[in-house]
Amino acid sequence: VTDPAPGPGSHGMRIDEWLGTAVHVVASRQSRPNLPAGECPFCPGGLEALEPYDVRWFPNRWPPMDGGRCEVVLYTPVHDATFHSIGTAGVRRVVDLWAERTAALLERDDVEHVLVFENRGAEVGATISHPHGQIYAFDHVPERQSRMLAAGWEPDRSPGDRLVVSAAGWSAYAPHAPVHPVSLCIAPDAQVPDLPALDDSGRDALSSMLVDVFSRLDRLHGRPLPYMMWLNQAPRTAHRDSAWFNIEIVSPWRAPGVQRYVAAAEVATWEYFNPVPPEDTAAALRALA
Repeated sequence: VTDPAPGPGSHGMRIDEWLGTAVHVVASRQSRPNLPAGECPFCPGGLEALEPYDVRWFPNRWPPMDGGRCEVVLYTPVHDATFHSIGTAGVRRVVDLWAERTAALLERDDVEHVLVFENRGAEVGATISHPHGQIYAFDHVPERQSRMLAAGWEPDRSPGDRLVVSAAGWSAYAPHAPVHPVSLCIAPDAQVPDLPALDDSGRDALSSMLVDVFSRLDRLHGRPLPYMMWLNQAPRTAHRDSAWFNIEIVSPWRAPGVQRYVAAAEVATWEYFNPVPPEDTAAALRALA
């Protein structure tokens, strides 16, 4: 597909002069398909996976940032799989690929922060159902991650009734003040800056934890849960000694199939009104062990 030539000023990052909000204007992404025409491009033999594979990465055809800093990661060749259905061994292959790509991108002088993330489900904007995620390599540390690093973020040591599960040096818990109805944090008990720094046993334990958590999430409402997941990792240069790797998973569902929409008052004020207590979400997920 050939993108139309963008008009003047249609690309690049802009900063709001009053709020400091970063906005990437990417007119070329208007031409990307919402749904694939015909066969899935991520299945073996498809447009993006001509050869057989277990896990695979490739450059994004419609990158929101230039310089080859946006990638797609395929978790499995099985089209109707879920993250947890590929099992601990399958998730470990994904974790290893995430770590490999993080390390490779951080070697570039034009990359300061690597964000691994996934949108699953049409409700959160996923256009292809085949299990996959993406990687964006920023030339700066995004504002949210910068604030977390500057504040010295570390896991909640005493989540109490917000704890979902703890095993093999990892914990999954609901945050104290979540924006979304379903919100989880997964973090190691011992500080590690990013995935490349995580040893074999740590990666195995993380893989088992992810299988457990995502299995519970898909049973929470009796149907596959739409979610967003992202990995918070240390930047290339700053805060590497103090950064604490963690994974966040959120979903907009406040009940089975019921979307929690963000209201104008929330967008206007950056203050949020969550109808689901995190203690209730954690209790429901604990019961699904």
